[in-house]
Amino acid sequence: MSALTRKSAAAILLVPVLAALALWAFAWPAARTAPRDLPLGVAGPAAAASAVEHQLAARDGAFEIHRYADEAAARAAIEDRAVYGAVVAGAGAPKLLTASAASPVVAQLLQQAVSAQAPAGATVRTVDVVPAPAADPRGSALSSSVLPLAIAGVAGGALVTMLRLRGVRAALTLVGAAALVGLAGAALAHSWLGVLAGDWWAVAGVLGLSSLAVGATVAGLAALIGPAGIGLGALTMVLLGNPFSGVASAPQLLPEPVGLLGQLLPPGAGGSLLRSVAFFDGARAATPAITLAAWAGLGLLAVLVGGLRGRRTAAPRESPAATPAPQPVG
Repeated sequence: MSALTRKSAAAILLVPVLAALALWAFAWPAARTAPRDLPLGVAGPAAAASAVEHQLAARDGAFEIHRYADEAAARAAIEDRAVYGAVVAGAGAPKLLTASAASPVVAQLLQQAVSAQAPAGATVRTVDVVPAPAADPRGSALSSSVLPLAIAGVAGGALVTMLRLRGVRAALTLVGAAALVGLAGAALAHSWLGVLAGDWWAVAGVLGLSSLAVGATVAGLAALIGPAGIGLGALTMVLLGNPFSGVASAPQLLPEPVGLLGQLLPPGAGGSLLRSVAFFDGARAATPAITLAAWAGLGLLAVLVGGLRGRRTAAPRESPAATPAPQPVG
């Protein structure tokens, strides 16, 4: 078999494998969406709250119940992103507190679940404690931002590699490109479309850091293992990071351990950090910020190490100079 035939056969086999992998990564989590230990608060008098808690616990493994003394404490927990919502129990029909800014899908799911367990004829009053912006009530624009940021990062890392930038110059190029991505993204999503709120510069910083985490990783892999690193980084960030991010729903709605894995990758961590900064005054922002910083830092370190290794390899080997023969005097 000739080399050309072997390459053709490899391409024929590789394409369906990638297609199957993409279908698995995108379709499987979507088909298995369901609450799994979803943080939910229950507030009110002990007797009434215990009854509600018992009803919610009947849905085995669906909710992780947090008890609060009253409605004010439950509201504070929602604003702090400790829970996605809370049921306030009392003498009459329960009141449901939600946060559509955290996840419109979860807010709707909680409304359906609590209404189904309410007494016959009772109407559950729903209060959106932290509403999604009016320009994006379903959170579609925010969830759609994950893939463009990942693609921008992959493109930045690939361009740095193809332009043969190394070391400090490559690192500075990646940082500068990510900063411009953040500024452009904030100008579009915050200033123009109005789908993001919060401090403008903080939003720009999150967008830029998300892009840098992806771009530095791709460029770092390419600096260490060659052009194949671009493909490896792109597959990880786009094919796994995007569908596993949980930005369109919530990490607790994805099959295990996909939800946890997605939060350890830049797209998932970037989506969580963006929600915290844009809608919750930075609550629960530390963990995703550290995750993104770790990816960006390790990627830039790999770029610098690869640059040093490439410089040593490219340096010409100096042969020892021949010692001239002594010349006779006179």
